[in-house]
Amino acid sequence: QVLLAESGGGLVQAGGSLTLSCVASGTMNTIFSFGWHRQVPGAQREALATITRTETTSYSDSVRGRFTISRDVAKNTVYLHMNSLKPDDTGVYYCNARNFINRDFWGRGTQVTVSS
Repeated sequence: QVLLAESGGGLVQAGGSLTLSCVASGTMNTIFSFGWHRQVPGAQREALATITRTETTSYSDSVRGRFTISRDVAKNTVYLHMNSLKPDDTGVYYCNARNFINRDFWGRGTQVTVSS
């Protein structure tokens, strides 16, 4: 079992920056990757960024070049550094952990609102 707790959401103006944090606890040695996802009302949850145990990262086209995912292994924390934010980035951001048998764990989410 893995528990995830996001923080760092809030209100920011377009063009601004924000960093989200996700603190993980539990059976960490079973986790293959961490990721950040975004959900807006009426739409499917969108995968934004992923980081694996070997530090390989991947990004969706919508955030590549603006967002950076990183992790601090000692703190069991995964970050999403968001720059050049746009109103379309508004949504609830969820932290995800996936284990070696493709089971997903989710946090409760943190709201990000980007004003124009």
